[in-house]
Amino acid sequence: MAELKIVVNDPKTGKSFQKAIAENSLSGMKINQKLNGEEVGLPGYELEITGGSDDSGFGMRSDMEGPLKRKALLTGGVGIKTKVTKHKEQGIRLRKTVAGNTISAKTAQVNLKVLKYGPDSLAKLFGKEEAPKEDAKGEETKEEA
Repeated sequence: MAELKIVVNDPKTGKSFQKAIAENSLSGMKINQKLNGEEVGLPGYELEITGGSDDSGFGMRSDMEGPLKRKALLTGGVGIKTKVTKHKEQGIRLRKTVAGNTISAKTAQVNLKVLKYGPDSLAKLFGKEEAPKEDAKGEETKEEA
C-alpha cells in the first residue's frame, strides 16, 4: 500500500506541517470527523479532518458520500475555480470530477486542523524547530526581533 501524506494546520500560527505515514490508520474516516493525534504520531493533540485529495489529484468534497470519484454537477465549492464566478451569477453549473468524503486506500493526502494542543509544539514534533544559533566563540545567542 502507498504512503499517505498528512498536512496538519496550526490555526494559531497559520503554519502547516507535512508528514508521510506508512500505514493508513485513517481508512474509513470522513471529512469533519475528529480523531486522536496519536493515530498520526502527534500525542496529546486532537485533530479534525478538513479535506484531502485522491491519488489522481481530485479534491475531496464533504457532500459526496463514499470513497469513490464522481462527476458531479457543481455551482461552487471544492473542485470549482473561483475565477469562474460569472458562471454562478448566470446560473451555470459545471460537471467536474471530485472525490468522496471517505478516506480509503486511494487517498493520497489528508488535511487536518488542530483542535486541542498537546504538550510539545508541532514544529518540534515535525522536526522543524530551529536550534539556537551560536556565535564565533561557540556561545549561544538570542536573536532579537
